[in-house]
Amino acid sequence: MTDDFSHLPATEQALAAGIAGTQPAVQRRAMAKAITLLESTRADHRARADALLDALLPRTGRSFRLGISGVPGVGKSTFIETLGLHLIGLGHRVAVLAVDPSSTVSGGSILGDKTRMERLSVHPDAYIRPSPSSGTLGGVAEKTREAMLVAEAAGYDIVIIETVGVGQSETAVSGMTDMFCLLQLPNAGDDLQAIKKGVMELADLVVINKADIDPDAATRARAQITSALRLLGMHAQHGHPDRGHEGASLWLPRVIQISALKGAGLDDFWSAVSTFRELQQASGRLALRRQQQNLAWMWERIESGLRERFRAHPEVRGQLGELTAQVREGRTAASVAARRLLDLMT
Repeated sequence: MTDDFSHLPATEQALAAGIAGTQPAVQRRAMAKAITLLESTRADHRARADALLDALLPRTGRSFRLGISGVPGVGKSTFIETLGLHLIGLGHRVAVLAVDPSSTVSGGSILGDKTRMERLSVHPDAYIRPSPSSGTLGGVAEKTREAMLVAEAAGYDIVIIETVGVGQSETAVSGMTDMFCLLQLPNAGDDLQAIKKGVMELADLVVINKADIDPDAATRARAQITSALRLLGMHAQHGHPDRGHEGASLWLPRVIQISALKGAGLDDFWSAVSTFRELQQASGRLALRRQQQNLAWMWERIESGLRERFRAHPEVRGQLGELTAQVREGRTAASVAARRLLDLMT
């Protein structure tokens, strides 16, 4: 591939060349600087980031995007580190975008994934980028998708997104990855609880981690979750474009048991992921899924941008306080106040 970044300003040209280059140390520094630029909220930084992202776009799209979610304590970091080292041993380059929850009080984040994944973080074929969720709905950092494109442009062929694992994080990560894997504990609860959470409808693969601690409980959990998936599968053709019962080319979500700490079950896990990938590529569903995600991403950014511009509009800012007070006190209907504020922008 011939890269031409000559149209970019000198600083972004150096970043793009570093990302596209083959020197690991230079590449990692360039990636870190590029993602920091993408995460900036300054308007001038945003313009520079947009130009950089467009220049890198032809190099993206060739990785496999794997989403990992699960409740705190399920062992996501241990699993990802063990899996990452396993994949590197198979010849892959692995990027991990780990989203840490931001405090609702201070706004700060621990960003401890590099500490928790100590062996993986120092490997030359791995790149770990912890980012704060900054209160973003779904526990996924606002710029995670863009950071993912930077990792792909750098040649990482496996991109893993680890989410906070609370709230709407499962929906968010499912909407930006090729495959969504949900980690569960052996005592995860009965199948009715799993269905009530609504998570199983999104999961392409359910992984029961720490199965070695209580093998009997892990076996029961596997049976219960498999039963829940089978029940949900009855409605798959109506609710999920990637699922169904007819035809060997359709993927049926499954449940496997592993022990990330001991490295047991990783071959089964990656075999399932590889089968999923092959089926989705052969049927064209992988390309369709990405197209739909890109359009959803565009509209999400449009809606976010409109909210920002609305709040920054001088006339809106001048009347927002008063109209908010009127709605709170019951003197003006919420719909009327909204319409008045929107009319100020026309």
